[in-house]
Amino acid sequence: MGTENPGLPNFPMRPPPGPFASAPPTMTPFSSSRPTPPSAPPTMTPFSSAGPRPPARFSDQSVPPPPITSVPPAGGPYQQFPTSPFPSTAQSPPIRAPHEGQPPFQPRASQVSASSVSFPPQSQVPPVPMGSSPQSVNFSPSGVNVPQPPTGSLFSGPRPNIQPTFSPSDSSYSATKFTFQPPFPGYPSKKPAVSQAPSPFPAQQGSFMPPPPASSSPFSSQQGSYAPPPPVAAPLGYQSRGQMQHPSSAPPIGGIQSLTEDFSSLSLASLPGSIDPGCDHRTLPRPLDGDEEPSSFTEMYPMNCNPRYLRLTTSGIPSSQSLASRWHLTLGAVVCPLAEDPEGEEVPVINYISTGIIRCRRCRAYVNPYVTFTDAGRKWRCNICALLNDVPGDYFANLDATGRRIDLDQRPELLKGSVEFVAPTDYMNRPPMPPLYFFLIDVSLSAVRSGMIGSSLAQPQMMVVSDLDDIFVPLPDDLLVNLSESRNVVETFLDSLPSMFQDNVNVESAFGPAVKAAFMVMSQLGGKLLIFQNTLPSLGVGRLKLRGDDRRAYGTDKEHLLRLPEGSFYKQMAADLTKYQIGVNVYAFSDKYTDIASLGTLAKYTGGQVYYYPNFQSSIHGEKLRHELVRDLTRETAWEAVMRIRCGKGIRCSSYHGNFMLRSTDLLALPTVDCDKAYAVQLSLEETLLTTQTVYLQAVLLYTASCGERRIRVHTAAAPVVTDLGEMYRQADTGAIFSLFCRLAIEKTLTNKLEDARNSLKLRIVKALREYRNLYAVQHRLGSRMIYPDSLKFLCLYGLALSKSVPLKGGYADAQLDERCGAGFTMMALPVKRLLKLLYPSLIRIDEYLLKPSAQTDDFKNIMKRLPLVAESLDSRGLYLYDDGFRFVIWFGRMLSPDVAKNLLGADFAAELSKVQSLVNEAILVATRLLNRILLNMLFLFCWFLCISERLRPFLSVLRHDEVVLNSPGSFMFPTQVILSEHDNEMSRRLMRILKKLRESDPSYYQLPYLVRQGEQPKEGLLLLVNLLEDQMGGTSGYVDWIMQIHRQVQQNT
Repeated sequence: MGTENPGLPNFPMRPPPGPFASAPPTMTPFSSSRPTPPSAPPTMTPFSSAGPRPPARFSDQSVPPPPITSVPPAGGPYQQFPTSPFPSTAQSPPIRAPHEGQPPFQPRASQVSASSVSFPPQSQVPPVPMGSSPQSVNFSPSGVNVPQPPTGSLFSGPRPNIQPTFSPSDSSYSATKFTFQPPFPGYPSKKPAVSQAPSPFPAQQGSFMPPPPASSSPFSSQQGSYAPPPPVAAPLGYQSRGQMQHPSSAPPIGGIQSLTEDFSSLSLASLPGSIDPGCDHRTLPRPLDGDEEPSSFTEMYPMNCNPRYLRLTTSGIPSSQSLASRWHLTLGAVVCPLAEDPEGEEVPVINYISTGIIRCRRCRAYVNPYVTFTDAGRKWRCNICALLNDVPGDYFANLDATGRRIDLDQRPELLKGSVEFVAPTDYMNRPPMPPLYFFLIDVSLSAVRSGMIGSSLAQPQMMVVSDLDDIFVPLPDDLLVNLSESRNVVETFLDSLPSMFQDNVNVESAFGPAVKAAFMVMSQLGGKLLIFQNTLPSLGVGRLKLRGDDRRAYGTDKEHLLRLPEGSFYKQMAADLTKYQIGVNVYAFSDKYTDIASLGTLAKYTGGQVYYYPNFQSSIHGEKLRHELVRDLTRETAWEAVMRIRCGKGIRCSSYHGNFMLRSTDLLALPTVDCDKAYAVQLSLEETLLTTQTVYLQAVLLYTASCGERRIRVHTAAAPVVTDLGEMYRQADTGAIFSLFCRLAIEKTLTNKLEDARNSLKLRIVKALREYRNLYAVQHRLGSRMIYPDSLKFLCLYGLALSKSVPLKGGYADAQLDERCGAGFTMMALPVKRLLKLLYPSLIRIDEYLLKPSAQTDDFKNIMKRLPLVAESLDSRGLYLYDDGFRFVIWFGRMLSPDVAKNLLGADFAAELSKVQSLVNEAILVATRLLNRILLNMLFLFCWFLCISERLRPFLSVLRHDEVVLNSPGSFMFPTQVILSEHDNEMSRRLMRILKKLRESDPSYYQLPYLVRQGEQPKEGLLLLVNLLEDQMGGTSGYVDWIMQIHRQVQQNT
């Protein structure tokens, strides 16, 4: 039996064997018609007579089933079938010729272990009868350096099944990986167009057809032949080295994942002759359910700390530097050490006075759930550096038969990934200091006029230091008072502050000398310095220039200098403040340029944050300032803190990003820390090849609590080491990735142009998707489809959102310099959830909820459904709420019932609204008449010039003398002073309950409501339309265009 067959003269000759083809073995024993006993199923191939038949890639019913013997049929034309995705062990697979202009395929060294590719014998895997119920198959492939996940663990991306499951009624594989995302509520269901092959020949590359049902499968065996079940394949990332194959060959033999697509995809092929981009925007993935914390990370290692404390960009750590270099989405973690505890959980506080805190002698890691005890409980092995340490006598406990300590249930540090130790005195440089708050308030003319200072009462005593060059502090011991003892004095001073400076006409600000004076007062105790600044510093040391209006710098190499602090005073001042444990929060109020880039430096390097209130007016923004100041003063704060992140063997922290001062190579100095601060870290591999199966990270925060105790908060997490790049993608965490991306992009704007930062972000996304596409380009016909793992389905959308965010978007005219810098300081400190909400805010329709009966308004979650951020989501008959975590925008549709506005805004406003509406409608009527006359005259002259037929001239003469009026309701402007408050009706109470619930869900910032009417320009465009990031706006790309741009770049050199 060779390749020649006298019964079929036109049968093609065997192609010459490639450099990686296996040698042809001996003849298969299935050439006769006798059925083979099922006792010993041999290794099957797709070209043998009775081997396992995978489902057809194309469901063309005109394609007849292939022959079930190795001998072609004696007559009839040769039928061409799609190439089977299985490699053959009976004959070498044909080597595809490279496309014109492309070099021959070169295998990766990590994928080919020898000149010939071998596969494990199939007898090692227990057979599963075709059509029977699923059976559990447990096996441990050799060479695995990743711990086997527990049964039922959920990964962030779709995973192939461990055992095959075939239903008797339908043996086709699940088509969920091939379908688009379901349409959103309110949109008509539309099935994507697919290309069908009307002929028995394979369809064009990139086309897709679902697999056929079992009844019409073209791979059914003839009667009397034996077809053993397909063997079970290990999941990607858990295969032994013997199961890896050359990329030009097919996937592992018998692997079900070789037929199912272990990725999500979007079909981006446009119809010939159509200008449509070929992508329906309604099918694009969107995070309408908010941020989803990775569940697989917790289920694989249940003793890990909660993800809100520590999140990895991918929970699959690369095993080698070469594998890490192919991961273009940055390897790192986001740490929020004082994040608010999950509901129903608290971080246990442990006080071991007698034994002391158990730590490793070499790496100084703290005892945690992943340490192991040996030698009958007398020694323990560090999971970070693997050193064997002695167990102190007071901490000793015997081990049971399984090697567990008998007192394990009484040791929270050995059961939970997050614990707090009460630190003994040797962890203190000085006794804990009481919390100190120092207020530095600007009292210039602009500050008084804006209402930044409240009402007036009595006049307290005041001391003035007039020397700005040689600052001294009069009565330094009496300037600080105990709040509980002197509360009345403090309240009297705050109330009398406006009257003290109500006649002040000085527009200058001596900000720098005031900061130095505050430093002199606070240097003995440390604490928090709260700065309230309204004008540009102009006197004394630290005075600044007016440089924010320099348009000529934008687009040049000097552009980034505008976003850096002017001079060295502020950075040096921040270093001195950090040294004496003083944190700074900056509250900036101004309608003019105040150089937030310089002022914010004090907060950046002292662990603080910047609150920016542009165009501050006390009647409008006073409530927002009050809530955020109260939050700043009352939230749990850690004082005099330092943080260090320890990594397991072979991993190190290469860079840190956030608001802190780096005291040494790995020690972060944080004078103040709270639950609203997060820090990002990039990880790198120290060794060429990791030899461990698991990598551990431990984030430790040493701080002084507000109660006066010195504490150590420890967060420990474990992650598996993987050898497969696809597994790294499947274990990716989009939230952590973009939290790190955001910080890297903002830092890049400090050394490069804005366009360079946006291009760098886009290039990372393109490289990542291109690398992922290369993993499946050989095994699957991808064509015009854009593929991505399910864990990264929002990668492109968040990339677009970050590019359109205030710190990165546009140029000079797109955002004021202070607004851009203030947003950058804020985003550098945000935790993951709040950052993602800022990047992709919520848009919900609330009029339906407000108008429903009371009995149907209990289920708040079902009613508050988020909508895509497109203008198509807005209905002129509706009322919508936009929430980005920092503000509310309430959008009133033009056709919304006037009764809704009356109930929500009050009767007085409704009357004023009616008056404004009539005036605007009258103005629109006059403008429309004038516009119609102009347009008609232009039309008449144009038609006359072209010498249109004589029949049109009488009609045109009539149009010149008649008026056509467009009966449009027009739009109206809301009065400038509209305060949203609760009125005495059910609809108003429901709206206020909605706003209250949303604010309580994220109390870090106070969302001030802004009211806008449809068509009210420029207010509508500035507050809402510009934030509908999926639409094209101001020359920027929309979601569909962004997807198409990335896809075209991914396809280049793929």
